[in-house]
Amino acid sequence: MKILVLANKVPFPSKDGGAIATQSIIAGLANNGAQVTVLAISTPKHCTSISDLPQWLTDAAKFHIVHVNTNIKLVKALFNLLFSKKPYNAQRFVNRRVTEQLENLLKNNQFDLIQLEGLYMAPYIATTRKYSSAPIALRAHNVEYEIWERSARIETNFLKKWYLTNLAKRVKRMENQCLSSIDLLVAISKRDEDILHRMGFNGPSTTSQTGLDAKKFLPCKQLSHSNSLFHLGGLDWLPNQEGLLWFLNKCWGRVLSSQANAKFYVAGRNAPASFIDEITKFPNVEFCGEVPNSQEFICSKGIMVVPLLSGSGMRIKIVEGMFLGKAIVSTSIGAEGIEVENGKHMLIANDPEEVAKQIIECLTNYNLAANLGTNARNFALAHFDNNSICEQLLHFYKLACAK
Repeated sequence: MKILVLANKVPFPSKDGGAIATQSIIAGLANNGAQVTVLAISTPKHCTSISDLPQWLTDAAKFHIVHVNTNIKLVKALFNLLFSKKPYNAQRFVNRRVTEQLENLLKNNQFDLIQLEGLYMAPYIATTRKYSSAPIALRAHNVEYEIWERSARIETNFLKKWYLTNLAKRVKRMENQCLSSIDLLVAISKRDEDILHRMGFNGPSTTSQTGLDAKKFLPCKQLSHSNSLFHLGGLDWLPNQEGLLWFLNKCWGRVLSSQANAKFYVAGRNAPASFIDEITKFPNVEFCGEVPNSQEFICSKGIMVVPLLSGSGMRIKIVEGMFLGKAIVSTSIGAEGIEVENGKHMLIANDPEEVAKQIIECLTNYNLAANLGTNARNFALAHFDNNSICEQLLHFYKLACAK
């Protein structure tokens, strides 16, 4: 089966959930016999050329990369806000050279299926329809509008709240239009699949979560006995910033009142200077920046904390932590899309007092933390094997394309 994947970022390096999700599906489809071609946009934020890609990835797929300047331009952003109903964060990925490259690929190749990696490639549906009769599948990494709607709900600044609410409405309108234009839907979780159907999609769909290669995730050699907690994730992503500030303001003091020697390590790329200044004002908090090896960082620390209050889809960093056998404390939104049992595979709490209580229990009860880590790894091995997930997805594609 010949599949063309359209992505709004190059799936390498593996430094954020979106890149890992795209990378995993490319490798998994190729391992199951699909011939994969990738047209990806390289941006200043995720700038990658073909020469930067590892051989195992170029062996899995044939890559075509177009460099596009997606930096926010104040005049264009203001014009968009005043005279357009389209979301500016999506419009930045619309580019003539990408359209030309897509036209060339479709004219010179016969594909069985076109897969959009996320909503932001939806503007290229019209060009795809013009030059190909292949079914179009949307692989929805999130319910996109929900990210902005949830951020607006917790925002206290009036102007920011207004802007986020406006953006959520624009993204939802775009999402509805996309759902009416595609043939197949691949959701990252059953919850997202149900929501996208309620939004109006009536075609064939499946849930296909992001898997990982278990062979690359050996359990940490020993559970850390130190009073350390950590968070690892993209720090230019608004939900991560919001969640961390909530945790530090509402929960961290409660933890320290019981465990005065506890330390909280925050790691991730592209953190704004103002955000770094804000979080490092709190006692016993260390900002680690972008770490060279995420697995080594995770294994060197104790409890993983995922205090998300907004966002959508599923958190791949949680799956990585589960594969590595870490005890995890998360909010309900942080754990969305991962059908774990609270208290067995991880601890889930939303109230600041309860979050702090769960963390303190993990820090003071070695057996609890060890059991959570073991159960988490077993759950990941049973549910997030990338090869099995992509085998099922390819079967879904073949059945859908045969009709």
